[in-house]
Parts: sequence; structure tokens; C-alpha cells
Amino acid sequence: MILTVTLNTALDITYRVRSLRPHASHRVSEVTERPGGKGVNVARVLAALGHEVTVTGFTGGATGRVVQERLASVPGVVDALVPITGATRRTIAVVDDRSGDTTQLNEPGPTVTPTEWSAFQEAYEHLLTSASAVALCGSLPPGVPVGAYAGLVRTARSAGIPVLLDTSGEPLRRGVAARPDIIKPNADELAELTGSHEPLRATQDARRRGARAVVTSLGAEGLLAASPEGRWRAAPPTLVRGNPTGAGDSAVAGLLSGLVEHLPWPDRLARATALSAATVQAPVAGEFDRGVYEEWLGRVTVTGEVSAA
Repeated sequence: MILTVTLNTALDITYRVRSLRPHASHRVSEVTERPGGKGVNVARVLAALGHEVTVTGFTGGATGRVVQERLASVPGVVDALVPITGATRRTIAVVDDRSGDTTQLNEPGPTVTPTEWSAFQEAYEHLLTSASAVALCGSLPPGVPVGAYAGLVRTARSAGIPVLLDTSGEPLRRGVAARPDIIKPNADELAELTGSHEPLRATQDARRRGARAVVTSLGAEGLLAASPEGRWRAAPPTLVRGNPTGAGDSAVAGLLSGLVEHLPWPDRLARATALSAATVQAPVAGEFDRGVYEEWLGRVTVTGEVSAA
């Protein structure tokens, strides 16, 4: 079982409009709702790839009940969310059909009490006993300590479970020091962590700070990876336009599935890049166009070098 952690779960709402204009009223042509948050999106993609996945994090209020109701209908995903008093947040994505651009509005999330945080930590330790890998994803809701991910990384490592961390800012900086197996920042998040805007130099610096492997998302240009086994660049065959929401989460799913399947790094990166592109072509986060994925999987270009033994 792969465990995904989403401390700031959400109900993802996507509106489609013909053309988004400031200071104007808009007629919405389509509305979709999905259980969301980065780890939930990762879990949905992992399940679609055939893996058994358990989702944990927090859920509360009427929005939280909707998230759990929708999650129950996702094949292959087990709900182990921890109840809290506060209401689960919503995220709003507005897709402009004319330009293809997406505008994202993210609520901060509910305040988590110390008692609720302790209950989650107990649940997390129990879930790790049957996990083959864990992904720690997304922002921290109010009330959760800024060093929360560092503690969760250490707990997973103590249990011998490989852990992937996908967050940003101070939670990422502290989490890296706990020595996760993989981190997956985008280029801006990596620059904020290291102070370097040159991706290759920044990935090397992030490894020196504690991450065993670093995979950086370069947006439409693909992925850059540095690990003890070598350094690689994975690039899609052509530019893909669409809704980028969730593309990074699909890349995480590709990396994590490749890890538990013991794939070599070039194959992991090709899968992650193809899944990311296929998600841009899908209408909502946490889904991917399987036809695009299967077509592109063999067309992703992976170049690099293997480290000397």
C-alpha cells in the first residue's frame, strides 16, 4: 500500500468560462467538483495506475463530508482521513476556454488544534506499518507546526519507509533537513529553498541540505533530477497547452510508482513527465488523459549520466 498525506485537503471546484475578464460577470459553461489537495490528486493517479493507495490528512465540516463522499467513489483509494472540528477548505479553478489559461483561488484551510494534530500523528504511525512508501504533499493548514513535515519524514525513515516530500517555503526547508528520499519542488520553490536560480546548481545544493534525491519541475520543459545514481533531464516531445492544475501531482505519482516498482531513474522520469503532460490535457486535477499518457510515454526524451559506483 502507498500512503499519501494531505494535511490541507480540499474540495476542488473547476469553473469553465468562455473568456475570463476582470470586473465582469461571467456565464459558467461547466462546473466540476473533486476531492482534492495535492496528496489526494497523487492518490487518484496512483490508483489509476493500478496501485493500492490510502489517503490520510484532515477532514471536517460540510465540505469535508462532500470530499469523503466523492472519495468513496474512487476505485482503489482507501479513506483514512482524520476528523477535525474545522471545515475543509475549497479551491476554485477558473479555466478560460479562449486562452487555455487557469486562474486559481485557494482558501487557507481550517485551524487544527493540538489535540487533533496529536490524533493525526498516532494515525500516521499506525498507517506506516502497512505502507510501502509515503508521499507528504501540499501546504500546512493553520495550527499545524511549521516543522510538521520534518517530523513526519523522520517517523517514516525510522519505520524504514521511503518518503517523498512535495511542499514549499519553510516547511520544505525544515523537511529537507530531515533527509527525505525524494523532494519534488518546482523551479521557483527550489530557488526559494537554495537561493540559486540555476536549476542544476540548485538541485545539487538541495541534496547537500539533506534530500537524497531532488526532482525539479521545469513546467512545460519537463523534469530535472539529481540522485546518488546520477543526473538526468526528461523533456516532453512537444509543448502541451491546457489546464496545468495537478500536473505536478501526477509527476509525484509517476515518481512514487516508479520507486515502489524499483524502476531505474530514467524510466521513473519518463513516466512522471508523460503523466504530467497527460494531466494538462485532462479537464480537472487528479485525472489524466490515458491516451496521451500511453502515446507520450515512449516519446519522452531522457538524457543524463550515471554516477560512478
